Amino acid sequence: MLLENSPPVRADTALDITLTINGQRRALKVTPWTTLLDLLREKLDLTGTKKGCDHGQCGACTVLVNGTRVNACLTLAVMKDGAEITTVEGLAGLGDRGGSNALHPIQEAFIEHDAFQCGYCTPGQLCSSVGLMNEGHAHSREEIREAMSGNLCRCGAYTNIVDAIEDVMQGAAR
Repeated sequence: MLLENSPPVRADTALDITLTINGQRRALKVTPWTTLLDLLREKLDLTGTKKGCDHGQCGACTVLVNGTRVNACLTLAVMKDGAEITTVEGLAGLGDRGGSNALHPIQEAFIEHDAFQCGYCTPGQLCSSVGLMNEGHAHSREEIREAMSGNLCRCGAYTNIVDAIEDVMQGAAR
């Protein structure tokens, strides 16, 4: 699928890459200029990852690459050949409770703490939260807020988001 105003794809410019996306290995042919965000949304129909600012400033496009959070709008898909990508659609089942239909504990905590309003930023907030916990550097509310500062919420649900993350982190420490 071509994006509006994108150059025509020539057979000699497309590259073969392999990504494991939400646990499923995918062999893909992509042009060198295709961002990971556009690949996920436009070619693979994983529309949970949002296109916000398209400049890496809002965090709406945050996904996990090999467990680390990245802005998919700033990442060229070809640079992640061989990587494991987790989008918001793949978070369920990753938590300690197991089972492919079980929500990740952070998803449950976001619901419990009403950590979303309009919901547009929620997929990026969720992926960033999991990445933050994987990193293991944030141990206080202030550190959580700082580590999540790259994910903007226009509705102002920050307190509830931090509450949800803190709740999951404290549960993991038990």
